[in-house]
Amino acid sequence: MSIAIDLNGRVALVTGASRGIGAEIVRAFHRAGATVALNHPGAADTARDAGALAAELEQSRPGSASVFAADVADPAAVRAMMTAVRERHGGIDFLINNAAIIRDRTIAKMSAAEWDAVIGVNLTGVFLCCQEGLAIMRDGGAIVSLGSIAALQGFYGQANYAAAKAGVQAMMRVLAREAARRGIRANAIAPGVIDTAMAATIPEQVRAEMLKQIPLARLGTPEEVAHVALFLCSPLASYVSGQTIEVNGAWRG
Repeated sequence: MSIAIDLNGRVALVTGASRGIGAEIVRAFHRAGATVALNHPGAADTARDAGALAAELEQSRPGSASVFAADVADPAAVRAMMTAVRERHGGIDFLINNAAIIRDRTIAKMSAAEWDAVIGVNLTGVFLCCQEGLAIMRDGGAIVSLGSIAALQGFYGQANYAAAKAGVQAMMRVLAREAARRGIRANAIAPGVIDTAMAATIPEQVRAEMLKQIPLARLGTPEEVAHVALFLCSPLASYVSGQTIEVNGAWRG
C-alpha cells in the first residue's frame, strides 16, 4: 500500500526560493501537484535563479510557477508581494518561510548593522510574512518556518543568527495557538548542517569538527529538509502544530 501526497489545487508561497533549501522545497511541492510562488529578495543573481527554476517547472506544467521579488524585511514590500500573489493565484494555502542571511561575528566585534540585518530578514521577515500571509491564506492552510540547530547549539560567532532562529521557533508555537481557530497549523523545521552554498562558507576544519557530532556521519541534503516541509503541509500532518522538527542526523552536541 502506498501513500501519496496530493496538493493539486493548492498554492504554496516559498520565501528565499531561488536556491538551496528554498529551491528544493519549491520542487517538492510542485512534484506533489501544488502551484508554487517563488519569492526572492530582488538581487540580479537571485532573480536569475528564481526565474530559471520557475521556467523549468512551467515547462512540465504551464501556469504552475510564478516569481515575486520582495525583501522580506521590508513591510511595504511584503504587503505588496502578498497582494500580487493574491491577484495572481487567489490566495495561498501554504507559506514556507525560508529566507535567511548570515553575518557571523563574535558579540564583541559584531556591529549593530550586522545584528539588525540578520534579525531583520531571519526574524522580522518571518513575522511580516506570517502577518500579511494570514490575510491571504485560506482556512485549513499551514505555515512552516525554517529555524536552525544554531538556536540550540549556540555556535561561535552566530549570536544574531541563533537569536533570530530561536525567535522563529518560539513564534511558531505562538502562531499555532492564534491560527488554530481557522484550522491553520504552524510548525518550524530546525535543520542541522545542510550541504548548501551557505554551509560551504564554513571553514573546512570547522566542518570536520561538526561531522564528528553527527551520528549519521554526513551533512544533510536540501531535499531531506524539503521532504519534512512537504510532510508538515500535507494531510499526513493534520494533527501536528506548534512543533519544531529537528532534521540534523541525530546531532546532540
